[in-house]
Amino acid sequence: MSEDTKAYEPSRVWTPPAQSGGRFANINRPVAGPTHEKELPVGEHPLQLYSLATPNGVKVTVMLEELLALGATGAEYDAWLIRINEGDQFGSGFVGANPNSKIPALVDRSGPKPVRVFESGSILLYLAEKFGALLSTDPAGRAETLNWLFWQMGSAPYVGGGFGHFYAYAPEKYEYAIDRFTMETKRQLDVLNRLLAERPYIAGEQYSIADIAIWPWYGGLVQGVMYGAAEFLSVQDYVHVVRWAETIAARPAVKRGRLVNRVWGEEGEQLAERHHASDLDKLVK
Repeated sequence: MSEDTKAYEPSRVWTPPAQSGGRFANINRPVAGPTHEKELPVGEHPLQLYSLATPNGVKVTVMLEELLALGATGAEYDAWLIRINEGDQFGSGFVGANPNSKIPALVDRSGPKPVRVFESGSILLYLAEKFGALLSTDPAGRAETLNWLFWQMGSAPYVGGGFGHFYAYAPEKYEYAIDRFTMETKRQLDVLNRLLAERPYIAGEQYSIADIAIWPWYGGLVQGVMYGAAEFLSVQDYVHVVRWAETIAARPAVKRGRLVNRVWGEEGEQLAERHHASDLDKLVK
């Protein structure tokens, strides 16, 4: 084995590399906390969202648009853009809203004292309980919905930080890593395909926060909008996931929510910030 192909041997004590390489390398660091002072803006609505239209960010904007479609006027929100590639998530105000420095972060200012809510699954659950919507009140139905909500929170990092990173973003293609995470991603798609062969929505007969949590990730995979990997993953094999993904994508609130805090793609599908419903009316007909 030549020196160039010698297997990596971890040192006794890890030290961070000068440059880790790959997309997002500029924001990777081994410590937490703010890097600079910057307060978060505050708009006029009860709910203040600080986010970007990644799959985790889309979950929350879709949820808010679904609540508004149901007539929950208290779900009106301002959506402020957090440019993670530029390190906005390390500003002091954002760290105050989410000490983990990950989007999305929500601040509920509808009460006497602001309430911070972070982690996308936690935000979905908080909003479902606050507005009494998209989460069954039946104990069995509620449990099934939460099963799949937490399944998504635990599973998607293998898709994003695992498969997506090594397939699309890593500075080099590593066969072992791609094989490992492709196998797990396809296993997860098969889990969903078997489930959706027996029911229309993730938790059963009714659309819920489980669908809202899972669609941006796994719907994105089978609809070919994530990592350019549809052919590689043979997504056509997951016919029930494809059917479900198309059903969710056709919902008016989903069409609206996926555009919020989006700053890439076609110009007509971008809305950097959302402060009034009319901001989206211009884009979604």
